[in-house]
Amino acid sequence: MMAEPRQMELGVFLRSRRARLNPVELGLPVQPNGRRLAGLRREELALLAGVSADYYTRLEQGRATNVSTQVLDAVANALRLDEFERRHLFDLARPADAWPETEPKLRTRPRPALRMLVEALDPVPALLHGDALEVVAINRMAKVLLDDFDAMPIADRNLARWIFLDPKARRTFPDWPEIAAQTVAVLRATAGRRPRLASLATLVDELTTRSEQFEQLWEEYRVCRHTHGTHRFRHETVGSVTLNYQSLMLPAEPELSLIIYTADTGSASHEKLRAFAEQIDIGDGAAGAVRS
Repeated sequence: MMAEPRQMELGVFLRSRRARLNPVELGLPVQPNGRRLAGLRREELALLAGVSADYYTRLEQGRATNVSTQVLDAVANALRLDEFERRHLFDLARPADAWPETEPKLRTRPRPALRMLVEALDPVPALLHGDALEVVAINRMAKVLLDDFDAMPIADRNLARWIFLDPKARRTFPDWPEIAAQTVAVLRATAGRRPRLASLATLVDELTTRSEQFEQLWEEYRVCRHTHGTHRFRHETVGSVTLNYQSLMLPAEPELSLIIYTADTGSASHEKLRAFAEQIDIGDGAAGAVRS
C-alpha cells in the first residue's frame, strides 16, 4: 500500500525528530562497530516508545492507520517532543477524512471593524495577518517599524515573503537568522494544521525555489507557534529598539491573528518609540522624511 502525501509528511517529521536524539544521552548501548546514521534507529525508538519495531516502521513509512492517542503519546514522549511538536504530530496523524473538504477562504481585506481596531492601536505598532502570514491590515507605526505593506501588490503582502526576499528585512532585524528560522517553523506548524491551505503551499513552493536559506530551514522541520516573545528592530531614525510581541487569536476569525508590539515601560526603547511617534505627528513633512 502506497502512503498518502499526508502520511509521507508524518514519516518525514518522525525521521527528523528521531535523527536529532543522542542514544548515549538516552542510556542506549552503542554498537562497538559504530553507528551509520545520526540519532536513533527505528528499533531503538520503538523500544523507548513501548511499541513493536514493525509497528513503528509502518507508522514512519505511512502504512499505519487509525493510530491511537496512546501510541502517539508514547512516540511523542520517546522523541522528547515539546508542546508545539507534540501538537504537530497529532495534526499530521489525523486521518484525511477528519479535515474539512475545503478550507475557509482567507481574507485579503478584513472586516472594517478589525481594520479600525488595528489603526486605533496606533502609536502602538500592530498588524493583522492570516495563517499563511499574509498581512491584511497594518497601522502607521508598524509600517514605519517594518514596511508599508499596504503600498505593495497584494501578492507581495506576506511576512515570510518579505523576510526572505526583501533586503530591507535583513536591515530591520539585527537577529535575522533567528527571525527567519522562527518564521519557517511557524509555517511548518500551519501546514500541519491546515493541510489544504493552497495559499501556503504556493508560498512554500515560491520561497523554496527563490531562497536557498528558506529551503534549508524548511528541511530542518522545526515547528512552533508565533505566540509571544521579544524582537530587536533597527531603524535608520530611531536606532535599535527591543519590543515585546504578543499574538492574539480572534475567535470570530480563527484564520487571522493580531500582533501587537510594545516596549517595556520606562525602557530606552519605550522612550524612543514615544519620541518617534511625536516626531511623525508633527506633520506630513516630518513623516515623509522619516519614511524616506
